[in-house]
Order: sequence, then C-alpha cells, then structure tokens
Amino acid sequence: ATVSRAVSEHPYQLMFATVSGAHLYGFASPDSDWDLRGVHVLPAREVMGLLPARDTVEISTDTEIELDLVTHDIQKFFGLLLKSNGYVLEQLYSPIVVHTTPEHEELKWIAQRCITRNHAHHYFGFAENQWNLFQKERPPRIKPLLYVFRVLLTGIHMMRTGIVEANLTQLNNEYKLPYIPELIERKIRGTEGQILEEAEASFYVLEYDRLRKRLKDEANHTALPDSQTAKAALNDLLLRIRLRTVGVETEAGTKCPICGLAHAFREPGGYEICSQCGWEDDSTQRNNPDTGGGANEESLLQARARWKNRAVIP
Repeated sequence: ATVSRAVSEHPYQLMFATVSGAHLYGFASPDSDWDLRGVHVLPAREVMGLLPARDTVEISTDTEIELDLVTHDIQKFFGLLLKSNGYVLEQLYSPIVVHTTPEHEELKWIAQRCITRNHAHHYFGFAENQWNLFQKERPPRIKPLLYVFRVLLTGIHMMRTGIVEANLTQLNNEYKLPYIPELIERKIRGTEGQILEEAEASFYVLEYDRLRKRLKDEANHTALPDSQTAKAALNDLLLRIRLRTVGVETEAGTKCPICGLAHAFREPGGYEICSQCGWEDDSTQRNNPDTGGGANEESLLQARARWKNRAVIP
C-alpha cells in the first residue's frame, strides 16, 4: 500500500516506476529501504518556460516502511541512456515493476540499442567506488562487498550477453562463485550493518582483482558495438510523448474518483484523463440527463475495484 501510494502521489504523469536497490539486487535485509526509480513526463509548458523545470523528483516516506521514489523527466533519462549509464538501464529493465505504460515497453525495446562495450567503464568505475567504501569501513560490512561483486558480475554478464541482469542470485547461477550464497544469507538474515570478519578480507581482495581483470577481458572481446544507435528513436519517442502534453493544463483541487490522485489533466474540449490510472470522463456529458451526467456509479465502482486489485508491490 505504501509503495502504490508513493506512486499515486507523484505530481507528474509517470512512464514507469520500478524497484531498485537491495530488493532488486537480491540481498535485502529486514531493515532495508525500498528504493523506487522511474521516469516522469513534464508538461511542455514547464519545459518551455523560464522557471526551472523539475527534471528530478524525490519523494520519501518512513510511515510504514522507509521508501524513496526518485524519478527523472524523460529528456534527462533518455540523455543518461545515451551516456552509457548502466544504472538507468537497470532501472528500466528491473523485473519488479510498480507502474508501467506502453511507452515503457517501447523504451525497453529501443534501449537495447544503447547497450555498448562502453558500459564496461561504468561498471568498472562503480565497482571501484564500492570497493573504496568497503575498505574504509572498520569493521568491514558485508553490504558494500556484495555491491562490489554484484556490479562486477552485472558488467561481465552484459559484455558477454548484452543482457541487463542486476540480481546477484541470478548472476551467480551463471558464474557460480562459491562464497556468494553464504554472503547473501548472512546479509538477509541480519541487518544493513552486518559485519564481515577481518580475517576474510584478504581472500576478497584477490577475488576483486580477479573479477576486475575478467571485466576488462570481456569488454575487449565483446560483440557489443562501440557506440549506440538509438538516438533518433529516442528523440522520436520523446517528441511524441511531450507533444501530447501541449495544451494540457492541470486543475488545482481536482481529484480522480478512481485512484484519488490530487489532480487530473484536462485536454481542450473538456475531456478529463487521470494521469495515474487512465480514468476518462467526458465532462461535457455531466449535465446531460440522457447520459446520467457522465460516468455512472456502477462504472465508477467497477473502475475503483480494478484499480484497487491491480498487481503492485505490497
């Protein structure tokens, strides 16, 4: 309920929202935060105006569970895809989907052409940062060490297959590192601060160096292209989505009768469309006795039931 509420309270239309972080990576502890990531769509009037546009929106809550929802506007997100950013690819292809649209599916298809050998640099640098964090902590924690191995295996797998896989358990089904299951078990049965024994550290130094070398080798021999070929398709998708918002204004105080979103979009001609659940109401028929004043109570109840029973993360 908390997850779906965070999505429904987002101030803009969402293309998608997925689960990232430890829950995606496969080693969430009982006290792990929920990290949601996604893409929102700024109306054209906000992008074109002089006022700063909200190209990143952050929503946090700690009422029932600790949750962070961070979304980027489509233009910013598409730009990150073109810059060989592996993190946004992992968000896009996360199998734990909270909210999706047809455009989300189209973007996943287009983004396959963004995956190049240059992503090895992203994963190499990300792993190095996590390793530095691991080495600075005394006593060392298991969490940053798992991040190191997760990142390196994700990069290796991408170079070998072109597939984005961020779950460490799934990755280890392929690469079979014997110490991974035990580290994951210790992490998920403990807390975010689960400690690693100092005597174990020297072994993991050797493993870190070995996997870094393998990532370099896989990047040198990958069949992935040197550069992306998706810019034109991303530009076309961006324009199509943005142009739909031209002439669309929000009505302050309007609430969707289905999902309760605090605003609805009104298009020219008086046709109201909720940006969250997609409910539509022809306001021009509200006072027409022949139509019962727009949507009747039975259809509203059915729509509310469908929205309430949709598949979301609890």
